Amino acid sequence: MKDKDLITSLIRPEIHALQAYHVPDSAGLIKLDAMENPYSWPEALKQEWLEMLRDVPINRYPDPSARSLRAQLKQSLEVPADMDVLLGNGSDELIQLILLGVARPGAVVLAPTPTFVMYKMIATFVGMRFVGVPLATDFGLDLAAMRATIQQHQPAVVFLAYPNNPTGNLFDEQAIETLLRESPGLVVVDEAYHAFAQRSFMDRLGQHDNLLVMRTLSKQGLAGLRLGILAGDPAWLAEFDKLRLPYNINSLTQASAGFALKHKDVLDEQATRLRAERARLLQDLAALSGVQVWPSAANFILFRTAKPADAVFTALRQQGVLIKNLSGAGGVLANCLRVTVGTPEENAAFLAAL
Repeated sequence: MKDKDLITSLIRPEIHALQAYHVPDSAGLIKLDAMENPYSWPEALKQEWLEMLRDVPINRYPDPSARSLRAQLKQSLEVPADMDVLLGNGSDELIQLILLGVARPGAVVLAPTPTFVMYKMIATFVGMRFVGVPLATDFGLDLAAMRATIQQHQPAVVFLAYPNNPTGNLFDEQAIETLLRESPGLVVVDEAYHAFAQRSFMDRLGQHDNLLVMRTLSKQGLAGLRLGILAGDPAWLAEFDKLRLPYNINSLTQASAGFALKHKDVLDEQATRLRAERARLLQDLAALSGVQVWPSAANFILFRTAKPADAVFTALRQQGVLIKNLSGAGGVLANCLRVTVGTPEENAAFLAAL
């Protein structure tokens, strides 16, 4: 048997058909493609952080449950007192833990689409069926379609990105409440962009037995730490904790995230600056001929160009600016691109290139 035949015979066909998650090379480019915070820490704070890291015992395994960091996060994120948090190596790992836990034969994962691609990808990884419900023309929830599809498929998990990626909008709160009441399984509200939306379902934990809330520190300037947070009833989290690989949050991440939370005012000030830049960038994009732009509650903006998006993306890259080309997804994202809100200088360079 040839090696290729052996691969085909052993690898599941749905995995064989997938493409690995692609991250483009950004060397030498203004990087506005991945919703990162463009601001670093002040130099004095960096030095304080580096001094703190000297005392981290990297010859020892990290605290397996990250007790100190979890306690800090519960307070910082205003998690209700009777709820708890589970930490993951980014939100991606938390999505995987949730789906591994509910992946019975025939179980369904449901989400409005377009949305965060990892919901569908990880559903495929764990052998579950993903069902997408198209958003309305204004990118809001098609509540009637969502309710009908939930009734038909009885999903084990419904994912709702709040605000949604890549569209940037917040779904209607009452519509989400309806879905919480009518969903037979879990409803995970993914609040990755909470720092820029400042709207949350965190205080509703406990009001709905099937609600979980996801957060991340990635968008607030700590993307390199890979830290995702799942908040919810301790009974749910205890089940998902069984699937978590040991020591998934390394010592440097635990120490660095704990340090950052003690200086949360710096992160909050940067988020405030980015919200102001978002408003300016929205206004300037809307003033351009041949550009349709949608409002955003996140740190990115979705827009459509009259010219082919592939050509616009390539031309921007040739001028040293990297954004995200979404046109390949087709449908409502045809000729659409997504740009991260950067510094004033980066945004000006993007606009000039566009």
